[in-house]
Amino acid sequence: MPLFQPPVEWESLGFDPVALSLGPLDFRWYSLAYILGILIGWFLLMRMTRRPGSPMTAAHVDDLVTWCTLGVIMGGRFAYVIFYDPAKFLGDPLAVFRLWEGGMSFHGGLLGVILAIMLYARAKGLSALRILDYVAVVTPIGLMLGRLANFVNGELWGRPTDGSWGIIFPAAGPEPRHPSTLYQAALEGLLLLIVLNFLFWASRARLYPGMLGGLFILGYGLSRFFVEFLRAPDAQLGLLAFGLSMGQLLTLPMIAFGLWLLATLGKRPQAAER
Repeated sequence: MPLFQPPVEWESLGFDPVALSLGPLDFRWYSLAYILGILIGWFLLMRMTRRPGSPMTAAHVDDLVTWCTLGVIMGGRFAYVIFYDPAKFLGDPLAVFRLWEGGMSFHGGLLGVILAIMLYARAKGLSALRILDYVAVVTPIGLMLGRLANFVNGELWGRPTDGSWGIIFPAAGPEPRHPSTLYQAALEGLLLLIVLNFLFWASRARLYPGMLGGLFILGYGLSRFFVEFLRAPDAQLGLLAFGLSMGQLLTLPMIAFGLWLLATLGKRPQAAER
């Protein structure tokens, strides 16, 4: 085996941007990732409500998934418009509704989901913070699938690297680059999924309002912040204040919020296990 391995050409992996074709309809990997993430999260939430001390019933989950789906789509899209590409949408306002063209912000999606949970919990007389804990446990599934879909689409590549794991993306020039979406899939997706599910199923963490939600928000924030050092900044924005990307700047309030949720655990009463 030669000591030097040439970088992998992304095109040599043979990925097709279309995951599934049904007659005139083409389902791309990113949209399929959203659908699968929602369905798997729905199924797991139904199982989670069977554990003693659940803040909601299975019937609540059915409605909640609809609210959260609207929250993630609307929040993710509008935050992308505002923070990542405002010039494009000022010139073509209707582009905000063309979701199939791409462009979603996780930070905005998270805010949309939190707002949806708060509104739903208030309407039903439930604990928004405890519902957030449950939703946090399944959210890494969608993150992992979404980042894998980004990689299959050959988008959101990383910064140049001379490591043997570098990949040459056709739209990013001849230099090998970090497969940063795979790093994100592993950290914000798989790692957080394992940690949060272990705490939920093997401990009493679910009974402490804000613990699982705080861990998820903090864990995502830290993962995203550090991976952004290896990910190419958005072309239309570049690096901003203090040499940080927009993704990093938007992550700082998340890290602070996650820390606050964990630091104030002792001020909130533990839920009853019944």
